[in-house]
Amino acid sequence: MTPAEFQTKSGVSRETLRRLGLYADLLVKWQAKINLVGPDTLPDLWSRHILDSAQLFPLIPATAKRLVDLGSGAGFPGLVLAVMGAPDVHLVESDSRKCAFLREAARVTGTPVTIFNKRIEQVAGLDADVVTARALAPLGKLLDWAFPHLAAGGQCLFLKGRGAEDELTATAKEWNIGLRRIPSLTDPAGLVLQLHEVRRG
Repeated sequence: MTPAEFQTKSGVSRETLRRLGLYADLLVKWQAKINLVGPDTLPDLWSRHILDSAQLFPLIPATAKRLVDLGSGAGFPGLVLAVMGAPDVHLVESDSRKCAFLREAARVTGTPVTIFNKRIEQVAGLDADVVTARALAPLGKLLDWAFPHLAAGGQCLFLKGRGAEDELTATAKEWNIGLRRIPSLTDPAGLVLQLHEVRRG
């Protein structure tokens, strides 16, 4: 996927596309020093990582005031969503080298974010309207981590692969959730899980 194809698919402005391009260029540069993404995914960066993250943006409620991204890694999906205009984005990442990259990417793209260089369990509740995560952990563990950060009426947006249904089944005994399954734009076997009314069973 080219940047132009990404713009057509996502509908972002030229200015947002320019900033995402700066981010992508920086990632390629840093990838030579530290492993930010799977090396085999780098040639398809715009689809595998940037569009995969950007597909969450239309699902963020217009009333949302804060977004928390767990296990941000190289910034997918949290930093992409921040560049696109998500409000008050907080990125939680325990790897200090990846946090250094996130700080530089935020600076280069002119994107205000708050970065926590901590383990998720060490971050006090952030009262978020939206909690996101991608390729981080099984759903049950994600809910354990996300729940303390969810504001009343908040929702989770989790990018999941082919094991999503098995993970949903495994969590049914411990969690009561409202659920919307949304087919992934980038993975034929993948789903976006939009979870609301999250509470322990």
